[in-house]
Amino acid sequence: MQKHILGTALALGAATVIAATPAQAELVNAQNPATIKTILESQGWPATLIQKDGDDPYIESSRNDMKFLVIFMNCTDNRRCKTIQYYMGFNDAKDLALTRLNQWNKDKRFARAYKDDEGDPVLEMDVDLDFAGIPRENVGESLNTWSSLMDSFREFVFEK
Repeated sequence: MQKHILGTALALGAATVIAATPAQAELVNAQNPATIKTILESQGWPATLIQKDGDDPYIESSRNDMKFLVIFMNCTDNRRCKTIQYYMGFNDAKDLALTRLNQWNKDKRFARAYKDDEGDPVLEMDVDLDFAGIPRENVGESLNTWSSLMDSFREFVFEK
């Protein structure tokens, strides 16, 4: 009888420990672009995955009438990517002075601004998803940070 009670107590104790253990967070990496596309869409943003032969994949999206890209980088054979980069630019603000962009880079964190080869001010933010990846919630939070930076950058670029 004591063995039965002890066995039942151990079984109940183990069940309690299992029930109390939080579920593992889903880890997201850059190896499956469709997962990143789904996360963008869950934010309410349109997302089109572009996968051309011989090129690394990217996603076209927009938020508040601002187009941006999610570029998959550090890929092997245009697959098995390790990082992503959020990228946007304004082709109607070529007259923005480099000293202004330097001010942005001095005052802001997480993203950098510069003029591209056509003289357009652009904003980039890198997210490292290498190894096992990062929790899905962190990818969503990086998009929240990115959206805030996009809004701030638009205001900054077109400030009079």
